[in-house]
Amino acid sequence: MTTSHVSTATNTTHAVLSRDGAKISYLTMGSGPSVLVIPGALSIAADYAAFASALSEHFTVHIIERRGRGRSSPQGDDYSIIKEREDVLALQQETGASFLVGHSFGGLVALEVARNNQAITKIAIYEPGVSIDGSIPMDWMPGYKKKLAEKKYLDAFVEFSLSVGPERARNTPPWLMKLLLPLFISAHERKLMLGLLPENLREHQEVARLDSSYENYREIPADVLLMYGGKSDTTWVDMSMERLAAVLPRSETKEFPKLDHFGIDKKAPREVARLVSAYFLKQQTTH
Repeated sequence: MTTSHVSTATNTTHAVLSRDGAKISYLTMGSGPSVLVIPGALSIAADYAAFASALSEHFTVHIIERRGRGRSSPQGDDYSIIKEREDVLALQQETGASFLVGHSFGGLVALEVARNNQAITKIAIYEPGVSIDGSIPMDWMPGYKKKLAEKKYLDAFVEFSLSVGPERARNTPPWLMKLLLPLFISAHERKLMLGLLPENLREHQEVARLDSSYENYREIPADVLLMYGGKSDTTWVDMSMERLAAVLPRSETKEFPKLDHFGIDKKAPREVARLVSAYFLKQQTTH
């Protein structure tokens, strides 16, 4: 059920109602078979515009604006990954999409959506946020919550980044990381990310709740493309790629040697989109 529609020069923004009545906005571009793109934590739909634009040469691409962002409804007190799944299913029903793309936390959502879902024929996930035996650290949460309560948003972001980011950076003093951030993240990006810190906490609480539940993904009937960056330098990525490849009934793995965790949205979106496009187009001719 589409509830709104706003046009721009190159794409359109729509909204769909989720199962609980929440409004979920999404960005659409291109023409062809429908693909749903699910952004990661601390991200918004627009962050995937370059990736979607490249993919839209062959597909109609819908980027979901997940709860707590933009024109979509807030996460709410009863937030869980079940709500995320329902949001994507509402968009899938609206668009008829059979292809999913997910990044990081969005990759975890994509895996949950694809369980026992015969309507999804193929998914491509870039470093999905799948924690195995505590592989994605959660020890940052108490300090992060305290800093949020004190409105020390940059300090909270640094606490999170040093805990879950590349292992080579984990011994960086927080004061130094605060000084270095402007070199890597623009003021506009920082403002967006800092505004999503409460949502980030709730999402990672779901990652923790689902820790070591990866065996459930044996229930996925779709073909799955597992993608990761060779420069990500995080143990959890290596572990999740290995375990997912072992349990998924139909999967293949692709490394991008020169990319890191942000290859799909920031570093080389067109390169990643080329592979995903070829993977999805190949699927069309073999099913």
